[in-house]
Amino acid sequence: MKWVGFPVGRVPDGPGPAVVAGGSSILVRGGPAHSGARPRSDGVARSTVSPAAAAYPVSMREAIKEAARGWLHLTIGAAISLFCYLMVGVALFTAFLTATVIGAGVLPESVLLLRRMAGWERRRTAAWTGTPVPEAYLPLEGPLPARVRTAVTDPGTRRDLVWAAAQLLYGSVLWYLSLIVWAPALLVDGVWTGLAGRRPVALPLIGRLAGLAADWSRALLTPTPSAARDAALAARIEQLTATRAGAVAAHGAELRRIERDLHDGAQARLVALSMRIGLARRVYDSDPAAGRKLLDDAQTQAEEALAELRHVVRGIHPPILTDRGLTGAVRALAASSGLEVAVSVTGLADHTGTGDGHDRDASTGHGHGGNGSAGHGTAPRAPAAVEAAAYFVVAEALTNAAKHSGAARASVGLARERTGLRVHVRDEGRGGAEAREGGGSGLTGMRRRVAALDGTVRLTSPEGGPTVIEVELPCVW
Repeated sequence: MKWVGFPVGRVPDGPGPAVVAGGSSILVRGGPAHSGARPRSDGVARSTVSPAAAAYPVSMREAIKEAARGWLHLTIGAAISLFCYLMVGVALFTAFLTATVIGAGVLPESVLLLRRMAGWERRRTAAWTGTPVPEAYLPLEGPLPARVRTAVTDPGTRRDLVWAAAQLLYGSVLWYLSLIVWAPALLVDGVWTGLAGRRPVALPLIGRLAGLAADWSRALLTPTPSAARDAALAARIEQLTATRAGAVAAHGAELRRIERDLHDGAQARLVALSMRIGLARRVYDSDPAAGRKLLDDAQTQAEEALAELRHVVRGIHPPILTDRGLTGAVRALAASSGLEVAVSVTGLADHTGTGDGHDRDASTGHGHGGNGSAGHGTAPRAPAAVEAAAYFVVAEALTNAAKHSGAARASVGLARERTGLRVHVRDEGRGGAEAREGGGSGLTGMRRRVAALDGTVRLTSPEGGPTVIEVELPCVW
């Protein structure tokens, strides 16, 4: 651009744009094709850009902003380089202590510190490039000899050490280069962009230096495919170990519950039944009326004991699952929940459906459009363990909705998928289920039961509702 001293409001005739400085606005020769200009009858467009903005175009400001961002990235990298320099002393000290055996416990902690540094660099690189940098480490767990062996043999440790050594060099060098480039870049682009109206050419070099540092960090910190597979396998083993422990704990809790229910319920009633029959035998000859009264009480207690035993059996494996399948059992749960529950079934055997592809509301009986794949009694059933887990998930969810959420309506969805069974339960209550269940065992037991089958539980329950529980149970059809 060429600065000229014509009065405000007029520009000379001639090709090309001209900018007039001075006053509260700038006049630009041209018509509506100029961005932000309002055409006038004299052919002169009045720009809405201020004089300061015209002196430093938007591209120049963006270049300075991006260069500052890149310089900050490089400055933090230089600080990490300084920390890597300190880590050299830590590594030598750790190696000495490990060689003397008595200080072997320092090695795993030093490796964890190095992993934290590398993790920070991964997050910085991901923030700059917009693409996450994967990590793969073997877990440092178990007794001290196992932790030391893992720390030494883990490929991630060697990869982090190589990165730390390289970061010590390129982190400092690139930062020094950015310091050298800053002042000349501002001068060159100030003239090139501010006066000549060209795109910045020098300031973007700082961003390129930051991008180069990010590319090198990504190349050094990205695990090899074999290391990623080993780490994924180790994580999978750790997950299976945790789910197995949860399954064992849930099994133990279930056994204790059954023992408690039998001891406090059916057993107590059977003892009382035996005592009443004994009393009836003693008094029957002398007082037949009293004997018959005791026998009537004994019959009532026998029926109560049978009811208690049925309740215990339903807690182990509900017989309704065997008789009516998962769909019928869920409909029975919905009908007895005290809520208005809509049940939808997709791709599962429906022994109680209408057979016309329409489900019915389990509590009111009012029909509503269902999925066209519902109502096929010939559809395959899920394995018994999967059906039982799905049944207890629905039972727990509806119980929580009826007791705690204050909801009047809920919906339950069962869907057969290629890889398993999906259960969806939603209530229109007040939400906050995670906060309510923080110290309880309902959701914990649900998660344990599902995790034992390698399934997943997703709970969404914001304050004010709704509460949505989605469970996926893998199985083979």
